[in-house]
Amino acid sequence: MVIKPKVRGFICTNAHPVGCAQSVENQIQYIQSQSFENKGPKNVLVIGCSTGYGLASRITAAFGYGANTIGVCFEKEPSERKTGTAGFYNTAAFHEKAKAKGLYAHSINGDAFSDEIKQATIDKIKADLGTVDLVIYSLASPRRTDPDTGEVYKSTLKPVGQAYTTKTYDTDKDKVHEISLEPANDDEIAQTVKVMGGEDWERWLVQLGNAGVLAEGCKTTAYTYIGKELTWPIYGQATIGKAKEDLDRAAQAIMQQLSNTSVQANVSSLKALVTQASSAIPVMPLYISLIYKVMKEEGTHQGCIEQIAGLFNERLFAAFPPTDELNRYRMDGIETNEDTQAKIKVLWDDVTQDNFHELSDYAGYNKDFLNLFGFEIQGVDYEADVDPMVNWS
Repeated sequence: MVIKPKVRGFICTNAHPVGCAQSVENQIQYIQSQSFENKGPKNVLVIGCSTGYGLASRITAAFGYGANTIGVCFEKEPSERKTGTAGFYNTAAFHEKAKAKGLYAHSINGDAFSDEIKQATIDKIKADLGTVDLVIYSLASPRRTDPDTGEVYKSTLKPVGQAYTTKTYDTDKDKVHEISLEPANDDEIAQTVKVMGGEDWERWLVQLGNAGVLAEGCKTTAYTYIGKELTWPIYGQATIGKAKEDLDRAAQAIMQQLSNTSVQANVSSLKALVTQASSAIPVMPLYISLIYKVMKEEGTHQGCIEQIAGLFNERLFAAFPPTDELNRYRMDGIETNEDTQAKIKVLWDDVTQDNFHELSDYAGYNKDFLNLFGFEIQGVDYEADVDPMVNWS
């Protein structure tokens, strides 16, 4: 079939297998062009391995350090009439490239929040690797089923304490407008923490530790976004912010509970980028379009793969990695520094419906959005007839 993007709201409902494969190849080529001089991981588990920062982490571990990788994701397979998800095609391409390089790669497709998938992962580590020395936690989901009670928790994107009115950009209608968000109630806050906080990260590490599959001195990190003044009302002083605070709690809890194996747990704060998760958050399409404009002009713009290469090289496996006051790795300074934020603030105050495309880099935002699903990748023939049926090997 000839596959064209089907965009609905903030998601694309299909994906291009050849485009996804080329995107993975491009990231691999970038990593292979970099120098990774510090001793790195040998056996890596990536929870949320199929897109965005999680995929970039798996690529960096495998093609930067030659690591064996096990990935966990939740993706839909293709059918004769419908494409698979982008994450499915990304993972298939990663497997193919890893196999050609002689690297071990195995992926487990299922609900990472469930204890069944955790046990299946533990069994695979025991059978094939013995232990892992790095665990990446990069999950983004709107809901989570509690494995103890069976209760389904749902996250909410709302401010905390008071209502919030701000500018946003509607990608469907090509419209800059104001949006008002009512404050979350206590139950909405609690449910968001259950979904997006550190409870599942902690559960993963404790079960891995109890099963004896964590190497001595194993490192683990969970990814977060902290942001700055313009995004704090939807990230910091908001339901997501409460959940992100819980990641800091979980990092300390993990190290305390697994002190016998000297596990090192840190939250890693990364810069804002177009991801399937960020596209769904009010304010972010407008904010990211503006920071793309500023940071590309500054020459500081980075995508997922550049951020993660830096995280591995300069933080995770550096001899004396700097951390902030909460023991977090901060890779977001190129965005959150005062000079860059001041430029963004000027654009934010000035942007209107009439000048949006002039003041922003929405073209770059939109291209990155389509790239997530394998579209608008340079060198891919989108008029060609392609087979959506791709298998993991």
